[in-house]
Amino acid sequence: MPSRVKRRASRRIHVGDVPVGGDAPIAVQSMTNTDTRDVSATLAQIKRLTQAGCEIVRLAVPDQEAVDGFREIKAQVTVPLIADIHFDYRLAIKAIDSGVDKIRINPGNIGSRKNIKTVADCARDHGISIRIGVNSGSLEKDILKKYNGVSVEGM
Repeated sequence: MPSRVKRRASRRIHVGDVPVGGDAPIAVQSMTNTDTRDVSATLAQIKRLTQAGCEIVRLAVPDQEAVDGFREIKAQVTVPLIADIHFDYRLAIKAIDSGVDKIRINPGNIGSRKNIKTVADCARDHGISIRIGVNSGSLEKDILKKYNGVSVEGM
């Protein structure tokens, strides 16, 4: 008999129409490895992902051209889309305005607390969930120095 994994208690949210967390079934999510600015290639990959059972798709949004591509892609798919934002909080705002179902940000590379609050306020106002991601690549030099390089404490 297969063992059951004990799930951590969490609050249910929705990414588009897909429930996540709480007692919702585990949803299959993937990220495209196409350039979001290449709308046709990204749409083709999203189609393959959804045909394989993917329920949520994440796309990199590194610049304004990618936001434009994201907007065009969003208009042509029904699967919920997540915008993966790095370095420029304004891209998160633009992605939210483009109809994103969720955003992923790394506060360490978004900038000041003010920028993070601006993104959080905009997401709240639009009913959009935020995934917070942290990795060593976003640590500032003073944090790396204080914690002797990459460490859990530094992150």
